[in-house]
Amino acid sequence: MTSRSNISTMPKHTSFLSRTLLVVVAGLALAPLAVLARQDSADATLAKIRAEGMERSTAMSLFLTLTDGFGGRLTGAPSHVRSANWARDRFAEWGLTNARLEPFEFGAGWELLHVSAAMTEPRYFPLIAYPEAWTSSTAGPLNGRVVYLGDKTAAQVTAMGESLKGATVLTHPPVTTFIDRDRPQPGLVDAPTATGNPSLPQARSPIPGATLASLLKQFGAGVAIRPSAYTDGTVGVLGNRNTPRDAVPTIVIGTEQYNMMARLAAAGQPVSMAVESRVRHHDTDRNSYNVIAEIAGTDPAVRDEYVLIGAHLDSWHSANGATDNADGVAAVMEAMRILRAIGAAPRRTIRVALWSGEEQGLLGARAYIAQHLATPELQAKLQVYLNDDPGSGRTLGFYMEKNEAAKMFFDRWLTPLRDLGMTMNVMEGIGSTDHVPFVQAGMPAFNAIKDFDAYDVRTRHTNADFPERMSEAELKQQAVVMATFAWQAAMMKERMPRLPQVPR
Repeated sequence: MTSRSNISTMPKHTSFLSRTLLVVVAGLALAPLAVLARQDSADATLAKIRAEGMERSTAMSLFLTLTDGFGGRLTGAPSHVRSANWARDRFAEWGLTNARLEPFEFGAGWELLHVSAAMTEPRYFPLIAYPEAWTSSTAGPLNGRVVYLGDKTAAQVTAMGESLKGATVLTHPPVTTFIDRDRPQPGLVDAPTATGNPSLPQARSPIPGATLASLLKQFGAGVAIRPSAYTDGTVGVLGNRNTPRDAVPTIVIGTEQYNMMARLAAAGQPVSMAVESRVRHHDTDRNSYNVIAEIAGTDPAVRDEYVLIGAHLDSWHSANGATDNADGVAAVMEAMRILRAIGAAPRRTIRVALWSGEEQGLLGARAYIAQHLATPELQAKLQVYLNDDPGSGRTLGFYMEKNEAAKMFFDRWLTPLRDLGMTMNVMEGIGSTDHVPFVQAGMPAFNAIKDFDAYDVRTRHTNADFPERMSEAELKQQAVVMATFAWQAAMMKERMPRLPQVPR
């Protein structure tokens, strides 16, 4: 037993100061270790994201289900609803929370049941043909001589009167200006950054479209045949959801094939066609649906804030919507699967949105903002939105919407991914996709930079948008990039820098 005389005779306050000093010194010594531990943990998570995404990927399976399985996913069509339910179920299966469909009012759906078109005189020739979306069926099979209006004025068409009743009408002169180049690729020397969908050549008629449509309806034409402006069998086909049911059905024909018939007819040679289109309008459910799910945040201080990642699920109807936009959908779905598979526990919530109605005016994204982000207080909960849409191939970086402060973070996150093909974040913005209404409302929202090679001239909104344009390696890379950036944004100490609201 130690005697009291052997105990230190230092004053009590001196002993307390010494102990305090030891604690402070020990804390200072441990602080770098804590920082290193956090960094090691962050690096380990990023390594897990890459390993899961590259070694155990399901991106190609998701992509082929969306394209080969569901096909075109026109907003309001049964195929879109089926794909939305499938995506919601996958999110729930992977363990995401609150997997759901969020409805918004859209209008009637539409689907193509059958189309056939052939030139039958002066010889038989099968034609590449698609009806415009939301146009009506033909009155059964139509067979007979075509009426060429490509060189007529409105007065001349009016004078033709009842001779148009039930007729197959060629509405345009031969096309001479074609869609023959893609928009400039961001990052190339001396090439400006693309800022949205490019202005593309269109088939032109002497009569304004609305005037001609009115005349054809007035005189009871059977079907309007018009050309695309693409080449080599590529046909671009859209449609207007507000098309009246009693409007004359419109069918779009491959450009070279249309030109052949128009030249023959303009030269006075007899041209006949056999045409039939059967479609169905869907009025029972006039809603469309966004797909939403999330991984809940774990930090009580910021878990009610969230990182949003998304892509549009809808497409047009003449192909399978592969590069526009099943690749983006596969990327964000696979990113969420990766994060769940590795047991990621982000500080902030990470939410995924698969938008509908993008092709009709960013309708799904706008509906989401109206429902969830209608006030400044709600908007403050959004840390950042990352969108994946235009282009195809690898993700090369992000359009930074002139947000230099945000670019500093994005550049930092890009650096470790350079070996996967991440090359640049550019200061410019890009329009015509779902992040735009977020930017307009003053929220930080950024879109992925993709490759535009053969995108505008071949796949976007055309019958050529099939999965062969993408490789499994590119799909894997897109998903790893999206998962990495979502994780980094969710783990930030800081808030993502914002810019002043852009006038609408």
